[in-house]
Amino acid sequence: MLISFCFLLFAFVAIGLLSSRKSQGTKHDYYLASNTVSPSLVGLSAVATNNSGYMFIGVIGYTYTVGLSAIWLMCGWILGDFLASVYMYSRIRKATDQTQAMSYSQLLSAWQGQNQPILQKVIALISLAFLLIYASAQLLAGSKALHVLLDWPLWSGAVIGSIMVALYCMAGGIRASIWTDAAQSVVMIIAMMLLLFVGVYELGGIKATLTNMHAIDHFMQLAPKDTAPDGWSGIVLFILGWTVAGFCVAGQPHIMVRFMTLNNTRNMRQAKIWYYSWFVAFYCMATAVGLLARLYITDTGAFDPELALPTMATHLLPPALVGLVLAGIFAATMSTADSLLLNCSSAVTNDLKLMPKSAKSTFWLKITTVLLTVLALILALTANNSVFNLVIMAWSGLGSAFVPLLIILCLGAKPSQLTSIIMVLAGLSGAYLWRHFGLHGFVFEGVAGITLGITAWLALYGYSRLKTPN
Repeated sequence: MLISFCFLLFAFVAIGLLSSRKSQGTKHDYYLASNTVSPSLVGLSAVATNNSGYMFIGVIGYTYTVGLSAIWLMCGWILGDFLASVYMYSRIRKATDQTQAMSYSQLLSAWQGQNQPILQKVIALISLAFLLIYASAQLLAGSKALHVLLDWPLWSGAVIGSIMVALYCMAGGIRASIWTDAAQSVVMIIAMMLLLFVGVYELGGIKATLTNMHAIDHFMQLAPKDTAPDGWSGIVLFILGWTVAGFCVAGQPHIMVRFMTLNNTRNMRQAKIWYYSWFVAFYCMATAVGLLARLYITDTGAFDPELALPTMATHLLPPALVGLVLAGIFAATMSTADSLLLNCSSAVTNDLKLMPKSAKSTFWLKITTVLLTVLALILALTANNSVFNLVIMAWSGLGSAFVPLLIILCLGAKPSQLTSIIMVLAGLSGAYLWRHFGLHGFVFEGVAGITLGITAWLALYGYSRLKTPN
């Protein structure tokens, strides 16, 4: 187990280090790979970044707990993601060329062709806070897997993941991240396919597996638990909430920056084909494995649902293949963690401009990335929340803050810097209050956040028209 696991991790690091041979040694190359990445690599990198430890640990644990109704989360999430891609991805890539932006914060603040430095800093600060939380969740996911499969201390996985991410991010920046993401996406899907196939085979085939699932009380019901109202109306609201969650992908800097690196706007369709083919297949298999885990791990009393996949792997697979599954989990966490930390580094150096003015090489960029990796590691080691909750909190916060502004910009509107800042803060406040009052169990908090952000723009736009009707 340990040999196969270490071999694959070594391969990931080697790929990341090799990417340095393509490096041009500039800030633009470090953060955007000089906009030269092929559509296949963009698609595979984006899907690996999206399908993080949240998918291997969080989604499988959630499906293990609630049963078949978890499919509505999958349907809503993919639908929302697709709607965002239809409306925004090409516009984001086109705006990247027009503004020559090197970060997501800079892109939104310079979208209209003018400099809005305060807005850029506000977006960067919000990104930095939530992306660090997000990165800590990925390191925590890797730690949980190592703890179950190798009985190592819970902190060890986070430390190993941090060291690896720091190594290849220092070597090649976002190019190293994208190259390793592509390799990691292959390992991730092979690991999930392997566990799904063996799990069904050991139970006697698909028919026997479904029979066993139906024997568990309420496990195969379609209506999610704890939804109000009950029945299909509850399902519709549940799907609506998670469709908005999927749409919030446009507010995730670490994913959108992948599409900003694309070599040509005309290749966006090809990149999206790679992205959604892999995304749909992987999400379907993750949900199926979550259902299977309930048949193999029947004692749900003191069991942590987020350990379902690694626990199931030890029950079904020989040690060498368990090492492959563990590498798949680690690949998922690292493919997202490196992206998050690079965006944090960009926020600090490019947007907040906390790098020495005399620095002309990428040295300080790399040092900043390492320091932020250490900070994310500390957060991971002190976290008390589940991976699922940490990721959803970060995802909804980023989406609620940035998606309303992005929608308005894509429509061609030109909000002032003050209006844009109010929209960002209103969306973020809406999501926070919705979660604070416990309403996120009813509908995803991003619905409230995005609604309030757009409402703020409508109110300010209406006021400006009344004030100056001509």
